[in-house]
Amino acid sequence: MDNRILDVRDLYVTFDMFQGSVQAVRGVSWHLNRRETIGIVGESGCGKSVTIKTAIGLNPVSSGSVKSGQVFFEGRDILTLSPQERRRILGNRMSMIFQDPFTFLNPTMTVGGQIMEVYLQHHRASRAEARRKALDILRIISLPNPEENLRRYPHQLSGGMRQRIMIAMALICEPSVLFADEPTTALDVTIQAQIVDLMNHLKDQLDTSIVLITHDMGVVAKMVDRVYVMYAGKIVEHGDADTIFHRPRHPYTWGLLESVPRLDARTQEDLPSIPGMPPDLIRPPEGCAFAPRCRFAMQICKRMQPGDQPLEEDGHYAACWLCHPECIQRIGKTEWEGKTHV
Repeated sequence: MDNRILDVRDLYVTFDMFQGSVQAVRGVSWHLNRRETIGIVGESGCGKSVTIKTAIGLNPVSSGSVKSGQVFFEGRDILTLSPQERRRILGNRMSMIFQDPFTFLNPTMTVGGQIMEVYLQHHRASRAEARRKALDILRIISLPNPEENLRRYPHQLSGGMRQRIMIAMALICEPSVLFADEPTTALDVTIQAQIVDLMNHLKDQLDTSIVLITHDMGVVAKMVDRVYVMYAGKIVEHGDADTIFHRPRHPYTWGLLESVPRLDARTQEDLPSIPGMPPDLIRPPEGCAFAPRCRFAMQICKRMQPGDQPLEEDGHYAACWLCHPECIQRIGKTEWEGKTHV
């Protein structure tokens, strides 16, 4: 039996601007299994959030931004549903934790009122029932003094507490899929660790699948089962977390991992960075989008886009000419393995 709860297939998303059409997402495909956490990682502007907002229905389909593709949730293509049908799913069966809780929380309403509003929107319940449900979810997320904090406004809470309120709002309807867009970016490392532990605990307790969007590879290592690496609107590598961290094959993935601070480093040298800038997606390059920044780029990289190359590990793919069988054969397997462990 198919275990997939969410399946994004060949998604293309563009945004019309004065200068031209920005090709923000270019043929992206990924899937999420039940009770699984996947990570979508990459630099700012690579298309992570656009992909997720399209999947959850926050990018307007009517504006023509979604050029093609399908997003199947429990067997139904969300992109073909009417606004009324999508509204019954979004915030109820599928929810999202946004990046900056202070921006997305209403400063004129108590946090309790905002949590209750989500529940009342999707359930025929009295305000008393909604309040009991809100208190229950605050206890589940381990927010101290839930009855007192229910009456507070966002500015009266700390950053970590506001993030927990956002999690409570996303989980109060017990969704099947939870999207988390950079949920720990604005928090200090201690609170980050608490939020990561909380989300891991809630996934098992509430039987929820999670899509994590982040550029923080440290958070990815603690949370996800599988990883999709995005660059310039495309998936350039994907595989299970252990494979991506220990046997990455795409030069862009190497760059992301090299930029992560290591506690076991013997020296305090500056962290390496990926040189150059991402390409202009109004006029995407003809070949591999990463070629101008790649220290291993070949002539073919500049002329043709590489397809997904299956690697030795089951389910591990990299869109890189270095991984093409003919390339491996020409440079020799030993030398190739040396390159891919730079």
